Amino acid sequence: MPNLLFIFGSGFGLLAVVFGAFGAHALRNTLSPEMLETFEVAVRYQMYHSLALIAAAWADTQWQTPFITASGWCFIVGILIFSGSLYVLSLTGIRWLGAITPIGGLAFIAGWACLMIAALRQ
Repeated sequence: MPNLLFIFGSGFGLLAVVFGAFGAHALRNTLSPEMLETFEVAVRYQMYHSLALIAAAWADTQWQTPFITASGWCFIVGILIFSGSLYVLSLTGIRWLGAITPIGGLAFIAGWACLMIAALRQ
């Protein structure tokens, strides 16, 4: 499992850099300031949680526990739902997508909680 978490973390981190560059250069004159800020929030949270996935991969080499696996999957789901919905919202203007963004935020919270529980049990 550590390899899979590391692969996801590295891949999502790579995409965060690509999306950040795309936002800074290609979207600066295309999106409204509000939508550009929304896009940047998506990139920022994607990068934070890409690093969290790499931390979970390391933790899994130290403490093989289901909580580490759960934290990794929560971070993956959180990136897809939280950042994904914000990317689509900012690029399309479909406002109702903002209603599902908090589900991704809850997945991030659950991921951090699982990571903390794994550490506390060791």
